[in-house]
Amino acid sequence: MSVGARRLERMKSPVTIIGAGLGGLTLARVLHLHGIPVTVFEAEASPTARAQGGMLDIHDYNGQVALEAAGLMDEFRAIVLPGRESVRVLDPGGVVLFDKADDGSGGSPEAQRAALRQMLLDSVPAGTVRWGRRVSGVRSVGGGRHEVIFHDGSTVGTDLLVGADGAWSKVRSLLTDVTPVYGGSSSIETFLFDAASRHPATAKAVGDGMLFVSENSGGGKAFLVHRESDGNLHAYLWLARPQEWFAGIDFSDRVAATARIAREVDGWAPELRALLTDSDTAPVCRPHFTLPGDHRWDRVPGVTLLGDAAHLQPPNGEGANLAMQDGAELGAAIAAHPGDVEGALTAYEQVMFPRSAEAAAEGEATTRIIFGDDAAQSLIDLFHG
Repeated sequence: MSVGARRLERMKSPVTIIGAGLGGLTLARVLHLHGIPVTVFEAEASPTARAQGGMLDIHDYNGQVALEAAGLMDEFRAIVLPGRESVRVLDPGGVVLFDKADDGSGGSPEAQRAALRQMLLDSVPAGTVRWGRRVSGVRSVGGGRHEVIFHDGSTVGTDLLVGADGAWSKVRSLLTDVTPVYGGSSSIETFLFDAASRHPATAKAVGDGMLFVSENSGGGKAFLVHRESDGNLHAYLWLARPQEWFAGIDFSDRVAATARIAREVDGWAPELRALLTDSDTAPVCRPHFTLPGDHRWDRVPGVTLLGDAAHLQPPNGEGANLAMQDGAELGAAIAAHPGDVEGALTAYEQVMFPRSAEAAAEGEATTRIIFGDDAAQSLIDLFHG
């Protein structure tokens, strides 16, 4: 019997997951379905402690596959927002270059991240997630066991530790010294609430689903806008600028920051500029950080990563999908190796590493398109493909 098999047979602790995001909760759900004890530790004080982000398109080749494995497709269909798969591309003058309606095929339906997270929380037993448990550090204690240290000084030991703790993962330090670096661009996030009645021209320009506006000059700027629930418009102005450029803007001064960012879209159609100038919230800068596209690590007994902790990339439409796929596949691997932790983690990582590298390469190619010299036509070709 292998060391891993012997160790799993005498496991006294449940599988320990750090982070109650979509990936960690998908893993917890799949383990629960297989009767495997699991505890999730989350830094946030409660499920509603902060806003959970905007819309997510859940793809039929990864995210939906994960939800099938979790037995949650019916629940997922109930939270999908109809019509949001429509896509529109405009030029900066507001001219419609491409308009594709939602065909109802369900290949990439959209749902609010908060609703998706709550669906996953509702699918695991009460008490599975321990809220308000912020991790300050992790350490190996030998024999494949690890100890998690929390900010309040308490600790928990575990035979199987999973870092689902995002970009700035604490668990990652057990496996690699690699840390995220700035990816060369940031997003300025804004909202228009109840846009159809309060901002009708902008709502009409955005359409029913997702809008892209990109220059063809290679100027390193693009709008991405989603129509969310209640008719709210959630916009991101992507800017390919160094971090120092953004550091020169005082985002605590809403008026000055808005005026400075709005200068980046001088000459654009008024209904597009309104996404910045008429925002119902102060502009928020979201830097894009990344791990190397081929990021991987040598096998360390009793610990692994999933989602952004393992393969952080700038926004490319795949992050949430890959995190859930990681969680579902890791859960299935653990269940399929009932006497062998290391066999389970090896099987999971052997599939996850090349998949995440391929997704990173595709994401980098999409970013080049968005900021490229012929961005609008390249995006249209991508959507036609």
